[in-house]
Amino acid sequence: MTTVLLVHEISLWRASLACLLSADRELLVEVTDKGGVREAAEEWSPDIFLTDLDCPDSVEVLAEVESLRCPDSGDGALVVLARGDRPGALRRAFDAGARGYIDKFGTAKGLPEIMRKVAGGGRHIDESLAFGLLQAADVPLSRRELGVLALAAEGESVSSIADALHLTNGTVRNYLAAAIRKTGARNRLDAIRLSKQFGWL
Repeated sequence: MTTVLLVHEISLWRASLACLLSADRELLVEVTDKGGVREAAEEWSPDIFLTDLDCPDSVEVLAEVESLRCPDSGDGALVVLARGDRPGALRRAFDAGARGYIDKFGTAKGLPEIMRKVAGGGRHIDESLAFGLLQAADVPLSRRELGVLALAAEGESVSSIADALHLTNGTVRNYLAAAIRKTGARNRLDAIRLSKQFGWL
């Protein structure tokens, strides 16, 4: 039995994906939103963490999952639902150690097999996401800079970003300054605009 912890902020998507995956009798699917990740992981010790990079709280979810995974044992592999036109999000997932990349606009066929493959130590990348992953290597911002800028784009304050990512306020300001410099932006809002324009956010 392969245990999948599905982390999704949108209840309808969460229920639909859980129903789809649970149709396979070899998968045990548990669901939660961002706030319940740690508690659910401690209770179920999932083989797979499955999350959607388009969720508003995906930055925090990736950080939480990364802190809970056991990379040495191979437990708790990260699989993400993604889009090929957002190389920045793919970069964040790659840096967080994702081993599975599923095109969220692709076919649902084969999802259970992907879960088992990754849980068994394998990797999976949908062909439609391959070019996006190649582009991710060219994103000039680091994972932390992308994460901080993504939260700033959602209107979060410096202190809220610091709390969400377990950083100090000064460190958040340093990441924002670096993102502004690397994007050639005039200010934080300009950096957000440019990063969205290039698909980094």
